[in-house]
Amino acid sequence: MAQAGFPGLKGSRKGEDGPKRFKMFKKSETKQKIESLDKEVMLYVHDVKHFSDLPLSQQTKKGLKKAFFAEMTDIQAKSIPISLKGHDVLGAAQTGSGKTLAFLIPILEILYRHKWGPTDGLGAVVISPTRELAVQIFDVLHSIGGYHTFSAGLVIGGKNLKDESDRISRMNILIATPGRLLQHLDQTVGFDTDNLQMLVLDEADRILDMGFSRTLSALLGHLPKSRQTLLFSATQTQSVNDLARLSLKDPVYIGIQEAGLSFTVTPENLEQYYAVCDLDKKLDTLWSFIKSHLQAKIIVFMSSCKQVRFVFETFCKLHPGIPLLHLHGKQKQSARLNMFSKFTTSKHAVLFATDIAARGLDFPAVDWVVQLDAPEDAETYIHRVGRTARYESRGKALLLLMPSEEEGMMTALETKAINIPKIKIRASKTQSIQNQLQKLCFQDPEIKYLGQRAFVSYLRSVHLHKDKSVFKLTQLPAERFAESLGLHGIPKIKFLKRELAKENILVQQSVTDGNGHPGTRLRNTPKDDLKAGVSEDGGSSSDGSSEDEEPTTGVRTKYDRMFERKNQSVLSEHYNKLIDHDSDNNGEDDFITLKRADHDLDESVHQAGGNDSSKRKLKMGKAKRTILTGGLPQKFVFDDEGKPHQMYELEDGDQWFKEKGGLDGIQEEGQKFAQGERAKMKDADVIDKQEAREKKREKKRKRKEKEHVVCS
Repeated sequence: MAQAGFPGLKGSRKGEDGPKRFKMFKKSETKQKIESLDKEVMLYVHDVKHFSDLPLSQQTKKGLKKAFFAEMTDIQAKSIPISLKGHDVLGAAQTGSGKTLAFLIPILEILYRHKWGPTDGLGAVVISPTRELAVQIFDVLHSIGGYHTFSAGLVIGGKNLKDESDRISRMNILIATPGRLLQHLDQTVGFDTDNLQMLVLDEADRILDMGFSRTLSALLGHLPKSRQTLLFSATQTQSVNDLARLSLKDPVYIGIQEAGLSFTVTPENLEQYYAVCDLDKKLDTLWSFIKSHLQAKIIVFMSSCKQVRFVFETFCKLHPGIPLLHLHGKQKQSARLNMFSKFTTSKHAVLFATDIAARGLDFPAVDWVVQLDAPEDAETYIHRVGRTARYESRGKALLLLMPSEEEGMMTALETKAINIPKIKIRASKTQSIQNQLQKLCFQDPEIKYLGQRAFVSYLRSVHLHKDKSVFKLTQLPAERFAESLGLHGIPKIKFLKRELAKENILVQQSVTDGNGHPGTRLRNTPKDDLKAGVSEDGGSSSDGSSEDEEPTTGVRTKYDRMFERKNQSVLSEHYNKLIDHDSDNNGEDDFITLKRADHDLDESVHQAGGNDSSKRKLKMGKAKRTILTGGLPQKFVFDDEGKPHQMYELEDGDQWFKEKGGLDGIQEEGQKFAQGERAKMKDADVIDKQEAREKKREKKRKRKEKEHVVCS
């Protein structure tokens, strides 16, 4: 029986009103919860230690409980309430103090209170300096945000750009690296950031140190100004403060004593030590350390990718008895993520890494951090040792310094209030692996090549470091270092030529002879091992030559220039060792010793070419003299009458003008030429059209064949 006023509908009103009423009830209930949550946030002033006591949504609390996050760290307790109120935050705290949750929780809560949905677009962006840190942040977000309905995406280099472009416009939260995010903002169609609510810059100092300052400026230009910005870092440098002035509005400083002052400390549960070790003994010390800590989880930091790869490959062949891994920037993205996950899940392992693993990465239960090479500065040291003793766990750190680095590095660390006790390395407990490395280099050419690259890359890193009070290139024992890598000789180091030339100039200025004139000193002494690695090694100026000598007239050859050269960059290493540098020593023990002499050649010998000149040199000299006396050779062609003409001889213009009948004849010749060219173009056009039709038919035929194969 149909109800009155609704003909044809049998009892459908009651069935349809049920879901509608339930939806309306849920909306009003959610609205009331959000309003009460907003009031709690604005009125919240108490200091608490547990996440359950914060004014958070039930979805976030469930996610935190599921991920076993109960108590807050200091940076979380101070920054989360301020971030929830919508203020900009500039936070600095120790490494491993939980800065990731300090910005992920406010992101989830702000978007929840704004009733953010799939159609609202991008609501929050987190920018990370490295891919590994971005993956780690995304994993934490996935673990605590599972009860929310937001869509989240990971945008990093090394992934397929097209796949990211297809999905990026549907994301509510993005975790990204600076370069890839800027690439999407410039190239991806439909990627809009006009509704962005929050921007987070994690490890801001590292982003700037990696050269992303211009990229960050471009990113900030794409993003709306009416946003909330959170900036977190373990160190506060001048560049970070400059970035804060550009991107933050009236920020609240968390974990900083005073605005604009740097404040960095290491974790309290960290035991720090340093030891002085010669460069050629570092690999022996590292091997002995690993062999004595087989039940530990260790990270070893080095200065270059090539060093990491060489040490990893050689130590794997030596079988230390513990799993070995390596992580550096030259690896593919999939390999880096694989190494990251393997080391995270391992109980006992050694990870050889560059500074790519020094910032923000949370490796659980790391027992030791060993710095085989000195850090670039005190901030880098803080981030390196911060991979252990995270949260409330304990950890140890060991820094190996060369004697030339000790004073400068200790001074730099003391300026950051970091005092490290010194320990000694027991020579009796150190096992040498130099002979084993030499055997590997002899048997495997690839290992030898890696050793050469590691040698050069280390010296280049020392050469490029700015702090010369720590990194002193000319004091490195290069020859002994090459032997410690298993190499039988020092590889050529071309980039050192300029550095050595500067030092030679300083030495020449500082050393004077008996008459008060600037003198020279040969640099190839046993103490100066480094000079043997330069591709153009040095000698000394001739004993009989004088700087005030009048220049000789006549033909100057390359031999004159060679023997008059003052910067001593001609002789090879072997020949330089044979030279008797002491001109006063005229004893009889002159066996296999060469004495320098001024080979002043006769002018007549220069002009005649000399008997020592090669046939090729004599032939070239004869050809030059022929050109000077007889001019350049000419090529002739003969006409039908047998008369010679030059290869590219021009006709006489006046005669040609008369033969063609004046101006009218020239115009007629021009028209004939144009007609001939038009005919050629028409023929070529017909051929091109015919070829195009044939290609089109062939393409159509192939398409039909494919369709036929699919249908069958």
